[in-house]
Amino acid sequence: MMNHALAETYSPFVDRSYPDNVYWGDTHLHTTLSHDAFHMGNRLTPDEAYRFAKGEEVRASNGGKVRLVRPLDFLMVSDHAENLGVLTQLAVGGGSLPRSEARDRWGKTIRELPPLVDILQASSVDEYNAGLLELALASGARHQNYELDDQFRQSVWEEVIANAERHNNPGIFTAFIGYEWSATVLIPGKKGFMVHRNVLFRGGANEASQVLPYSRFDSSDPEDLWAYLQAFEAKTNGLVLAIPHNSNLSGGHSFKLATYDGQPLTKDYAQTRSRWEPIAEVTQRKGDGETHPVASPDDEFADYETMGNPSLMEAQSYARPALKQGLGEQAELGINPFKFGMIGSTDAHNSLSTSREDNYWGSTGVDEPSRYRTGRAGRTASGYAAVWASENTREALFDAMRRREVYASTGPRMTVRFFGGWEYANEDASRPDLASVGYAKGVPMGGDLADAPGKKAPSFLIRAVKDPDSANLDRVQVIKGWRDNKGKLREKIFDVALSDGRKDGRPVGNTVDLDTASYKNSIGDPELSVVWSDPEFDKNQLAFYYVRVLEIPTPRWTAYDAKFFDLKDLPDDIPMVTQERVYTSPIWYTP
Repeated sequence: MMNHALAETYSPFVDRSYPDNVYWGDTHLHTTLSHDAFHMGNRLTPDEAYRFAKGEEVRASNGGKVRLVRPLDFLMVSDHAENLGVLTQLAVGGGSLPRSEARDRWGKTIRELPPLVDILQASSVDEYNAGLLELALASGARHQNYELDDQFRQSVWEEVIANAERHNNPGIFTAFIGYEWSATVLIPGKKGFMVHRNVLFRGGANEASQVLPYSRFDSSDPEDLWAYLQAFEAKTNGLVLAIPHNSNLSGGHSFKLATYDGQPLTKDYAQTRSRWEPIAEVTQRKGDGETHPVASPDDEFADYETMGNPSLMEAQSYARPALKQGLGEQAELGINPFKFGMIGSTDAHNSLSTSREDNYWGSTGVDEPSRYRTGRAGRTASGYAAVWASENTREALFDAMRRREVYASTGPRMTVRFFGGWEYANEDASRPDLASVGYAKGVPMGGDLADAPGKKAPSFLIRAVKDPDSANLDRVQVIKGWRDNKGKLREKIFDVALSDGRKDGRPVGNTVDLDTASYKNSIGDPELSVVWSDPEFDKNQLAFYYVRVLEIPTPRWTAYDAKFFDLKDLPDDIPMVTQERVYTSPIWYTP
C-alpha cells in the first residue's frame, strides 16, 4: 500500500513557485494607425502585426514576403495616441473623420502619396530620394488639429482593443492593450526632445475601453500622465504601467534631476515615478541607451549603436548614468526615482517586429530592404524584451514587469539568469537546478539586497546561454554602480566569465566574413556560468549591479544588405560588424 505522504511529496516540482520560463516579445510596435508610420509608407494593420509576431508569413509594405525565425511570445501594438488612426481615414477621403480645415487641407496630400513599392524599386538613387522627399513633405499632416470628437477617438481605440483581444490567447500568445504617449520637451531655439512613454494595460477590454488614450495634446508633463494612470486604476480596478523609451534622444530630459517644470525632485515625485515606471526601454531601432562613451569613458564596449548629436549626450539621457543618479537621489530623498528594470523593444514603424541582423526590415516603410537604404545605416536592428514568468498571460507578464524580473536584448534570444545573495557557493554555478538554488538563497534580477551580514560581500549567481539560432557568447560582465563615502557616483565593469578559457579581457576574436556576410561559431562558448563576489564591497554604500552578456562579433544588417544587393564601394563609416548583447535588470543594495 502506497504511503499517502510519500505520494504527495515525491515530485520535487509540486511546490515550485518561482517563474521558470522566459518569454520574448515587443512592447513598442507601430502600425498604419500611427501618423508617422502611415506617411512613411506603412500600410500594414494591427491584425497583420499580431499575425506576424505569432509566426505567420506576411507581405510587407514593399511587397516582399517576411517571416520570423521563431514566433514571439507577446506583443503590444503601441500606436501613437496623437491623431491615432487619422491618416488612414484621410487616405480614404476622410471616412469617419469630423469635417475640419485640416482634413480638407491634408486629405488630398495623403491620398496622392506615391506607393512605397515604387520608391523602394526606384531605378536610381535620385529617384529614390525624390520619393523620400515626397513622403517627408506629407509629415505636416501628423500634427494638425483635426478637431477630433470623442466618438471618433473611441471608435479607433475600440479597434485597437478589439485587435488585441482577438489575438490574445492565454498560455500561447499574449497581446497587450496599449499605446504610446509621445510627449516632447520644447526648448526655444532647439528641436523638441522626446520623453515618450508606452502605456501598457494588464487587463482586457472591460477596463481599457473605459478610458481614451492620453496624448501630448492633453499634456506633455509626465506627472499628468501618472495622474491619468492613477485615475484609470481608481475607476476600473485595473492595473497599468508606463515604459519610458528613447532616452538617448531626450537631450538629457528623460532622467533629469528636476520635474518637467524645472522644480527640484521631491520624495513624492520619486515615489510616484517609481510606482508607475518600474521598467525602461534601453535599446531599440533609434539606437542603444545603456550608456555612452562620454558617460562611461572606461567602458570599451560603451560605443555601441550610438545615435544622435554628441553635444546632447548628457548623462541623464542614458540608463547607467541614470541608475547612478538614482542612488544619489535615494541618499538625499530616501527614495530612488530611477529604480527601473531594463527591456528592449523595436519601435518599428512598419508593423514588423524583427530584430535579427539577417532579417532586418527597417524602422519605417522607407527603411524596408532596398539597395538604397544604406543611407540610413545609423538605424539599429534592435531589440526585444525578455520576461521571466510562470505562464504566458497578460497577468503573469505584467506582474513580472512590475517586479522588474526582465532583461533587454539587442536581438538574440539569450537565456540569462541573474541572482544576488549572501550564500552562493562556486559549485552553484554548475547546478542543473540553478534557478531553484538562485531563488532559495537570494533574489532575482530586479530585486533588492540590504543590510550586509557581518563582513560578507554579496555574491551573484549568473548563467547565460546562447540563442540556439545565433552566435556563441564572448563574455559575461557585471556592471557595478555605487555612491562612495564622499557622495561621488562611481561605476566599474568586471569581466566575470570569459569564453575559450581566457583569463583576461582581451578580444575574443572575429570570424566574420564580409564577402559572404557570415560568421562561424568556432570561437566563444554556448554557455557561461559563474558565481562572483564583489571584491570591493563596502556595506555602508548604496550600490546596484547588473549583467551584460556579449556575443562574439557577427555581421551587421548593413553587411547582409551589401551581400544581398551586391553593393560595392560603400562609405568606410558604415559599420558592418556588430557585437550583440543583453542587459539584465539590476539588483540593488541598500545599507
